[in-house]
Amino acid sequence: MITSSQKLAAIQSTQLHDGDVGSSSAQVAVLTARINQITEHMKQNKHDYMARRGLVQMVGKRKKLLRSLEKNDYDQYKKVIETLGLRK
Repeated sequence: MITSSQKLAAIQSTQLHDGDVGSSSAQVAVLTARINQITEHMKQNKHDYMARRGLVQMVGKRKKLLRSLEKNDYDQYKKVIETLGLRK
């Protein structure tokens, strides 16, 4: 699990305005932080299949959010991709 300070930092990097914690870009930032942390865990624990399942689910959810963001607000999508260092 990510700490509340890590979550806050992830949200602040992509939030649209003060108090924005639920927009697609903020959700993508939080999911990316969690995905990075679980990826490091999986490097140490190759046989943790429950963590692998959760990782796959988070990647799928992030993919759906990014697809929606790309469709509805392309400029914000490009900004989020660039900020988080994600591949298209």
